[in-house]
Amino acid sequence: MVFIKRFAVAFILLSISNLFVFLPATAAQKETSKPAKPDQTWIEQTLASMTLDEKIGQLIIPATVGMFLSQDSETFQQIRRDITEFHVGGYHMLGEVNILHEPAGVALLINHLQELARVPLWITADFEGGVGLRYIGATRLPRAMAMGATGNPEMAYRAARITAEEARALGVQVNFYPVADVNNNARNPIINIRSFGGDPKQVGLMARAYIRGSQEHGVMATAKHFPGHGDTSTDSHLELPVVDVDRARLNAIELPPFRAAIEEGVGGVMSAHIALPQIETERLPATLSPKMLTGVLRGELKFNGVIFTDALNMRGIAAHYPEGEAAVRAIKAGADVLLYPPSVEQAFIAVKHAVESGEIKESRIDESVRRILAAKAKLGLDRNRFVDIGNLDRALGTTEHQRTAQQIIENAITLVRDTRSVLPLKLSPEQRVLFISMVDNSEGWRDGVPGSTFFAGLVKRHPNSIHVYVTDKTSPAEFELIKKLATFSDAVIVNGFIRVASFKGSIDLSEGEINLLKHLSAIKQPFAFVLFGSPYLLSFVPELPTYVLAYEYYPAAEEASLKAVLGEIEFKGKLPIELPGFYPIGHSAAKTAETRH
Repeated sequence: MVFIKRFAVAFILLSISNLFVFLPATAAQKETSKPAKPDQTWIEQTLASMTLDEKIGQLIIPATVGMFLSQDSETFQQIRRDITEFHVGGYHMLGEVNILHEPAGVALLINHLQELARVPLWITADFEGGVGLRYIGATRLPRAMAMGATGNPEMAYRAARITAEEARALGVQVNFYPVADVNNNARNPIINIRSFGGDPKQVGLMARAYIRGSQEHGVMATAKHFPGHGDTSTDSHLELPVVDVDRARLNAIELPPFRAAIEEGVGGVMSAHIALPQIETERLPATLSPKMLTGVLRGELKFNGVIFTDALNMRGIAAHYPEGEAAVRAIKAGADVLLYPPSVEQAFIAVKHAVESGEIKESRIDESVRRILAAKAKLGLDRNRFVDIGNLDRALGTTEHQRTAQQIIENAITLVRDTRSVLPLKLSPEQRVLFISMVDNSEGWRDGVPGSTFFAGLVKRHPNSIHVYVTDKTSPAEFELIKKLATFSDAVIVNGFIRVASFKGSIDLSEGEINLLKHLSAIKQPFAFVLFGSPYLLSFVPELPTYVLAYEYYPAAEEASLKAVLGEIEFKGKLPIELPGFYPIGHSAAKTAETRH
């Protein structure tokens, strides 16, 4: 009788899901534009119809690069196997380091993945800089620290709304954002500009606003990286960072933004691959710690949503635990979703063996599956899992979205220091301007040559401008030539670019670049320095007479910075972080229109 019941329910659900292939996607799109009230009947009937294999599969989300794939390609065949043999619950859309893909290709891929699944997949992504961070033509937005610099939670809400609208049009329902980490470590190479700032209260306010903007427009937000990755100086993609603080400090600094996110009703929380030796005495990473995930997150903070692990292929976990063991430990710790395991098959087999041996109760698996199905129903996936590819060019990169994105970054540009009062630069068209683009690493720049947008705008206004590109590979002889060029120039502008990226592990300029900046800091000509990316360079070049922060590195940030440097817009941003030994949170050296008159 149980078998007949399960078979009948499964047949009905499969038939219903197949019917949706033929629904007009434009009408269905309207249904999923706002959060739905979960259909409890669908949740319980779907759970009752599932085999143990299907339940375990729901707990696994593999990853693939979001792009067009031929259905007979090796990559697509592996995805097919993950969905049909291991019954994975969703798929994560990765972005390549220096390639932007066409959104139509990924939307087509997502629809094909949904066709393969009996239970609707949820599709996840890291849209920290908007959908335009990954896909051509979509709206690129500044990441969290720039939003924090505006001091206005409404900016975070608008960024989240735009991202959610474009993500749903693409077929993505879960955004692994906002970062709720408090970045209070100036040497943090991986959180850094991805955090709203260094003040727990302000980070919490901005995170709340982002969560509202996302979830009110149909995309589950995810607060990460619990219990707080901001006070680390190592990248968990490369090794296991240690946050050596006691519980009182954790309560005061790291946890408040997560409390705020949970109070706001955030749908997901992502764990951090960090060790907390003063709290978790076994030195288990938080991702594998029952004390942190079940005790603190579930028990103390009363979080009832979905707990995602951070990617299990990161070396913070993978270098210390066999992948099957890591998967089992994460479930036992309290995680609901195993994100991006190195091998779907190994994770699946390990968890199934743990259930069959009694190490994990099937009722524990059911708890996670029920949360996952409830989240999918709230996203409307029980009613429609497909997207209208023909709607992409109406939903992505609209004029309104682009205008709002530009407004956010223009409000973020921060004047930290102007000791010689040279800003805004007042240059006549015939004056000679030396413009230097200085990058921490010559490879992997997704948005073209750093500084090219700034220089294009500069040379239109001041035709006697020349552009010099400096990298970590620039020779001593070239540095000497640049110093000579500076002496023959009427003004010098330097754009510094320090990228924050996974697996990079560093936020430093080269010794030659540092020495050049120190030399330029002493010249008599007007000298303006604008920093894109990590804002903490001042501790290495304290002599800098000007210090402008854009926090981001993409064309719109360069355009906004140029306008501010030339006085076409005001500097409106304020420091969202402390520059240790120099300036506190909230500092700005800008003179407002009122104080100038």
